[in-house]
Amino acid sequence: MTGNELPGGTYRLGDLTLTRFGYGAMQLAGPGVFGPPEDRDAAIAVLRTAVELGITHIDTADFYGPHVTNEIIREALAPYPEGLHIVTKVGARRDEQGGWPHARTPAELVQQVHDNLRRLGLSVLDVVNLRVGGFDSPEPGSIAEQFGALAELRVQGLIRHLGLSTVDADQLAEAQSIAPVACVQNFYNIANRQDDELVESTARQGIAYVPYWPLGGMSPLQSDALHRVAKQLETTPMSVALAWLLQRSPNLLLIPGTSSAEHLRENIAGAALELPADALAELDAIGGGE
Repeated sequence: MTGNELPGGTYRLGDLTLTRFGYGAMQLAGPGVFGPPEDRDAAIAVLRTAVELGITHIDTADFYGPHVTNEIIREALAPYPEGLHIVTKVGARRDEQGGWPHARTPAELVQQVHDNLRRLGLSVLDVVNLRVGGFDSPEPGSIAEQFGALAELRVQGLIRHLGLSTVDADQLAEAQSIAPVACVQNFYNIANRQDDELVESTARQGIAYVPYWPLGGMSPLQSDALHRVAKQLETTPMSVALAWLLQRSPNLLLIPGTSSAEHLRENIAGAALELPADALAELDAIGGGE
């Protein structure tokens, strides 16, 4: 299978061609995204399956584990196939309790970029997202100092493209005044639509929008309309949710995560669902209440 046969086809991010259906490596670490996985062989298998199925967009971070997912990605896939692109993020660390404190001083960000390069076994990172906000929502304030530090690493040739994670429109605009922004990665799904306007704005600007937790994250999606449509179409709510995102806007790229190769295949099959107009109308209304 090639990328063009995956649901949604491909998206041009700068000089990179990414499959709109990607893979999020967060769940390759242990419970709570902390420590090693229970089954390392299964984690390696799901990564190799993703590549075999044509996925060219893998999302990770060195603070997953910490370090675990990047080490598994390297073990499973290096030397990396031509056309495979790994997107990582910086701006956080893990504490001994499994928390996610900020790590966003320029010195910390530079160190994290070098840590990602070393653990992934790369000389340049295709895309680095600056993680700015809290766990699931932006935190207002200037990001000029932090984004500027990453922009300097881009000038040095260590990063090809820069992105942002968990930001608002003002922070995106501020970052764009410093260096080009290739993608925005925010919390968004069929039931959490606060970013509708930002989805539209990034689409107009040719910026990829990558929703994390497309299936709800820690709180699985709950919606009467979603379940009604799934029942009518004789499929699962999760399949409908993924298909809706791909049909929502052409700049949306998906990175659902799983530690199971079988579940990965199910996600791909589900996202390929073509939603009819009446179903889309009912689903679009979820963001405004049911």
